[in-house]
Amino acid sequence: MTDRHTQTASDPGLLPALERIAAALERLAPPAPPPPDLAAADAFVWHPLPAPRLAPVRRVAAVPIGLLQGVDRQKALLLENTLRFARGLPANNAMLWGARGMGKSSLVKAAHAACNAETPGSLALIEIHREDIRTLPELLEILRGQSRRCLVFCDDLSFEREDTDYKALKSVLEGGIEGRPANVLFYATSNRRHLMPRDMIENERSTAINPAEAVEEKVSLSDRFGLWIGFHNCDQETYFAMVEGYARAYGLPIEGEALRREANEWSVTRGARSGRVAWQCVQDLAGRLGVRIAAA
Repeated sequence: MTDRHTQTASDPGLLPALERIAAALERLAPPAPPPPDLAAADAFVWHPLPAPRLAPVRRVAAVPIGLLQGVDRQKALLLENTLRFARGLPANNAMLWGARGMGKSSLVKAAHAACNAETPGSLALIEIHREDIRTLPELLEILRGQSRRCLVFCDDLSFEREDTDYKALKSVLEGGIEGRPANVLFYATSNRRHLMPRDMIENERSTAINPAEAVEEKVSLSDRFGLWIGFHNCDQETYFAMVEGYARAYGLPIEGEALRREANEWSVTRGARSGRVAWQCVQDLAGRLGVRIAAA
């Protein structure tokens, strides 16, 4: 065996053959993906498969931040945090949690638009889908070192039983050895304050060898967001203010009392009052009045 290897190693024709094989393998290997062009758009969607890429979004479905009614405190908090980040100042990752339809995701998109209106091109919005959250470290590695500041956004984030994807998010938010890139901020919305269903947390408590540590592992994920912003169900007056704000903005030809009657009837048929219900009411009313409005 040794003699044969020695003879092969001394063969003068072996090295060129090996070089040709290496060159052929290099040609067969897929080329390294080019760095993303973050100047191509103000918003992107992250697609990790089949090949990682950032797909540009030409038009973001967003409403002007001034149209978001009934969430003044939430609006001020998130806008200030986002503006600081866009200006290159310290800012916190943010979790927007609470009642459905109260404008959580709308506020994120509106804050992004407001920042770029103040300083054009200052901030890229990158949406990552919930099912791709495990690839978040890969996305951040691509964004690391880019000159443009990026707001990574995951809508309707939550985790179910036996779901370990939260560990990728947990390490990225604070605990990873490299840390979060300085040019990236992470925003998420959720209907759950702690991102886990209560029965999952209780199950961890009842079955773990050390219940307190097991629960802490799950709940501490939310604690890693520096900014928590809660959204709650709105009362009737706030709901009316939402409908009236939209109606004024789009010039609906209807008087105040008639508008409130329409809004009240719409909320009764839906069994709820929220920003989403208010927008749906205005869309229906505009259609009946023959007024064209831009889709949000």
